[in-house]
Amino acid sequence: MYVVGEMMVLPLFPFGVLAKKAGAKRISADAVEELRDTVEEIGADIARKAVVVSQHAGRRTVQKKDIEFVITHRMG
Repeated sequence: MYVVGEMMVLPLFPFGVLAKKAGAKRISADAVEELRDTVEEIGADIARKAVVVSQHAGRRTVQKKDIEFVITHRMG
């Protein structure tokens, strides 16, 4: 993973593999980039919300249960 300014840039290769495991015979480079960018945005949003949950619980450490809470309760 690389950090560019405030934006994380995950490597593309694993997302091509993910698409193929999901059944894609072929996937364009643009599609792989879009998949990566979308997953990155969703993951960053979940992480931000998990930080709020952990702070609300009086903790400074984000725990697995914070991530699960955010996903389960579709906060925001």
